[in-house]
Amino acid sequence: QVQLVESGGGLVQPGGSLRLSCAASGNIFSINRMGWYHQAPGKERELVAHISSGGTETYVDSVKGRFTISRDKNTVYLQMNSLKPEDTAVYYCNVLARLSANYQYRYFEGWGQGTLVTVSS
Repeated sequence: QVQLVESGGGLVQPGGSLRLSCAASGNIFSINRMGWYHQAPGKERELVAHISSGGTETYVDSVKGRFTISRDKNTVYLQMNSLKPEDTAVYYCNVLARLSANYQYRYFEGWGQGTLVTVSS
């Protein structure tokens, strides 16, 4: 199994910055991709950004130029700059990993507990 623990959410003013962190642990053989999704009240959860094992970054259009995703081993970060009220949401870490030999190297998709980001003056 894989566990994801998130941190870094909070309340910031428009134009401010936050850095989210997500640490993955458990029976991980390798990680294919790590990313961040967000979900605002009454709206669908959507992809914000993800980064592949090779370092390829993908972003939703609304955050391009403002957010940066990065990864250090089994920890993924989301640097959020120039925050807007529209960014307010619960942010969820996501991992697509391959489990260890004991689990026959099966693929596993896991989710963090969610961290709330509120952008308001």
